[in-house]
Amino acid sequence: MAKLCLIRHGQSEWNLANKFTGWVDVDLSEEGVKQAKHAGKLIADAGLEFDQAYTSVLKRAINTLHYALGESNQLWIPEMKSWRLNERHYGALQGHNKERAAEKYGADQVHIWRRSYDVLPPLLSADDEGSATKDRRYADLDPRAIPAGENLKTTLERVIPFWQDEIAPKLLDHKNVIIAAHGNSLRALTKYIEGISDEDIMDVEIATGDPIVYDIDENLNIVSKTKLDENR
Repeated sequence: MAKLCLIRHGQSEWNLANKFTGWVDVDLSEEGVKQAKHAGKLIADAGLEFDQAYTSVLKRAINTLHYALGESNQLWIPEMKSWRLNERHYGALQGHNKERAAEKYGADQVHIWRRSYDVLPPLLSADDEGSATKDRRYADLDPRAIPAGENLKTTLERVIPFWQDEIAPKLLDHKNVIIAAHGNSLRALTKYIEGISDEDIMDVEIATGDPIVYDIDENLNIVSKTKLDENR
């Protein structure tokens, strides 16, 4: 039996400002730091010990992982960062206030972009200032692999190979794993490992800074699922 712990990063500065964030590399807010440290205390109180940590290449997730591991005295464990655990790319919506976007495009359209499983947002071009093709952390990727915008379906399609190639083998080797990532990359992962339908995943929310712990058997089946923060 292995344990898998998922943590959505704490509140970010753009969560606080009600902006679409996506792949833009914004940091945690003060509240987000508190949430990340609280997650670490919950992990310590539960007596959870991990063998491997994973996170995205975005600092709000990286810092959440470090705060959580620091509070549980596990900063020393091996850590791997991957762009495949990044937040969903919100395309041309990134950086825009969500309320103003609703005024511009219509609330119903923005809701579809945000919550549908397979509808893409307005896409960025490779020449746009916010394009990830200009970011050196993605310099080693085939430019065709860098999204100009994603929905949950395409997010899942780039998360799952990382699960299959890297995370699942660790669990099969009875290693306890912690992943600090983002609302949509974790929703994609949750959909896959729990077998949630395309329709039902739309109603799944993952709270910031609230560790979710799975007991995983030798066939990667879920034996139990626990949210450590009983007050959320």
